[in-house]
Amino acid sequence: MRALIRYAPALAFLLLLWQLGSAALGTFLLPPPVELLGLFGRSLLTRLFWEHMGASAWRAVAGLALAWGAAFPLGLAMGHARRVDRVAAPLVFLTYPLPKIVLLPFFLTLFGLGDAPRILLIALTAGYQILVVTRAAAARLDRRYVDSFRSLGGSTRALVCHVLVPAALPEALTALRLASGTAVAVLFMAESFATRRGLGFMIMDAWGRGDQAEMLCAILAMSALGVLLHEGCGGLERLFCRWKRVETGR
Repeated sequence: MRALIRYAPALAFLLLLWQLGSAALGTFLLPPPVELLGLFGRSLLTRLFWEHMGASAWRAVAGLALAWGAAFPLGLAMGHARRVDRVAAPLVFLTYPLPKIVLLPFFLTLFGLGDAPRILLIALTAGYQILVVTRAAAARLDRRYVDSFRSLGGSTRALVCHVLVPAALPEALTALRLASGTAVAVLFMAESFATRRGLGFMIMDAWGRGDQAEMLCAILAMSALGVLLHEGCGGLERLFCRWKRVETGR
């Protein structure tokens, strides 16, 4: 409910711009919001729409989960252990600037035309963002905390659970929220060809047929998916980093 209240003024402003744009460009190029939102509402009642939405949501969530599962532990290891960082950091920062989307044709050739190459592409793109932020957060941890914990007899496992993870988790989850937006952008590109399911396919298919209304409905759906992913990651941050809310008074 709080999220809806927070988004309400921005949504009203966007609807106003939308109405003005429709009047300026014409209803064929940009149908008015009432008409398009009505069509969007009707599409929610169709099975085909939910097949596309379900395919896209699965790919995005699976890609982000895979990115987190690989990048967060590696980022902790690189930020804490200098030997690991000396080996891994050059490889990470050498490949970080590479636009991962260009690997899609290779992944399609290697893994086929199913979900695997698209999920892997999302995971690779989001994983770099999470990895770099987690490494930096772990590296900034004052070594005196680690030394004090060790002097009290803390094991390596306890050090990771009670010192390293709490130190890096807030920033890593913020990186995950930012990566969710990148994941949706990559998802659109990954679903634009060589598939028959997904919101990206729905957008490009409607565009190819000249169906502006259906194309815009699919764009609205992908935008909604992006908002849901962003808010979901925010919910994880509030759930697992409650002490940060106490510190900031939020």
